[in-house]
Amino acid sequence: MAAQVRTVAFHGIEVIEVETQVTVTSGLPAFTVVGLPDKAVAESRERVRSALSSLGLALPPKHITVNLAPADVLKEGSHFDLPIALALLVAMDVLPADELDGYTALGELSLDGSVTGVAGVLLAGLSAASREWGLICPAICGGEAAWAGEIEIVAAPNLLAIVNHFKGTQLLPPPEPRLAASPGAGLDLAEVKGQETAKRAIEIAAAGGHNLLMVGPPGSGKSMLAARLPGLLPPLEPAEALELGMIQSVAGGLRSTGLSRTRPFREPHHSASLPALVGGGIRAHPGEISLAHQGVLFLDELPEFNRAALEALRQPLETGRVSIARANGHVTYPARFQLIAAMNPCRCGHFAEEACGRAPRCAEDYQGRLSGPLLDRIDLHIDVPAVSPADLTLPAPGETSAAVARRVAAARQRQASRYAKSPPERRISINAEADGTVLEQVAAPDPDGRTLLVRATERLRLSARGYHRVLRVARTLADLEGAATVGRRHVAEALSYRRQRSLPEST
Repeated sequence: MAAQVRTVAFHGIEVIEVETQVTVTSGLPAFTVVGLPDKAVAESRERVRSALSSLGLALPPKHITVNLAPADVLKEGSHFDLPIALALLVAMDVLPADELDGYTALGELSLDGSVTGVAGVLLAGLSAASREWGLICPAICGGEAAWAGEIEIVAAPNLLAIVNHFKGTQLLPPPEPRLAASPGAGLDLAEVKGQETAKRAIEIAAAGGHNLLMVGPPGSGKSMLAARLPGLLPPLEPAEALELGMIQSVAGGLRSTGLSRTRPFREPHHSASLPALVGGGIRAHPGEISLAHQGVLFLDELPEFNRAALEALRQPLETGRVSIARANGHVTYPARFQLIAAMNPCRCGHFAEEACGRAPRCAEDYQGRLSGPLLDRIDLHIDVPAVSPADLTLPAPGETSAAVARRVAAARQRQASRYAKSPPERRISINAEADGTVLEQVAAPDPDGRTLLVRATERLRLSARGYHRVLRVARTLADLEGAATVGRRHVAEALSYRRQRSLPEST
């Protein structure tokens, strides 16, 4: 007796079709899984055996061989349980073979026969939709799978429900696409007292998707400002939400929730390792920069992060993707994130107040942990001084996040219209994604602005990257005003946000 059921393996966000082949032949009783399985797949034998027993079925006392083809692709994860069990049911004549021909199946089996959630269901659904197949998955993942399109989805709570569904004694309803609940009203920018310059920089960063570094003593409000940035950002477009959902799906983040229109805000601790930040590990899972795709990555206490991990951010900040190289292959994940970073001026944090006992050596050593090429990739550099007692005692007079968010949305709409005809292979939606060639066309300053920019580039010794990043910020400033042309005042303000010295001046 022989049977086969289709399933998938994952290589990053790439889906590889896998055929689960089962043969039951005469010989000594045995249950063997071959085809380069990892430990979780090899242990599926016991889960499948117990799940079938919960249906009142016993494995035949014969030699059972399960082959996961192609055999040279590593099979990882527990989602192979369900296709192995279904193929066995076909081989045992419990299910007709032709009923499962047009389906891809994945899911983990509990010992009582329940089908529990697994990672990658959305990716498997999109792959099945491209081949015009159906999908068999856990019921808890049905809302995730429904985003794959107009395909037949059998989302079952247990193995018995799948058997009854294909025998026609029970009808499993198609799942509805599930959207994650909105987080509701978040932190408001109006709650931050003082720091008007920093609030202006946060608005610019939100409008153009620019990277931002805030430098200031402890308690000056750097983390408060960063936490309020998500409230200024527009919701994800449907295509962006689906792309982010693919990453979250392979990372296992959509098992019990649906897609979300809210932009991600990731804030890893400074003890995070390079694989945790960039991606990697045994299975080359996505890291924080990919989980922050189309959103914000906030790195507090920036110099305290591992130096190698910070340097690994340089390429993703330019390309919007990260390639993880391993001995058994390369995995590429999207990683177009907005970096918001905060740091103290020195280790003790009081350099600017002249309270540092080791100044200026303390600040030189501390800021020296950040390389010039990394800092050159940050568009906005601002000092965040300590809040004065007068500001603390007065009511916060600032604008609300809703008012600022309306200006940000209008600026982003202007950018979306400007870049609507950008080629698909180099899709641009905001100013931070525009390269030098595009900026020369859409952000060319007027004569006075160009003269100022050239003179400042020579005097400040800006790199070519720094030159173009000034243009990006100037274009965003013009968009916030609704100006069609980048003027001298926009260039001047953009230049004020460039890193012009290695250490803050003591007062």
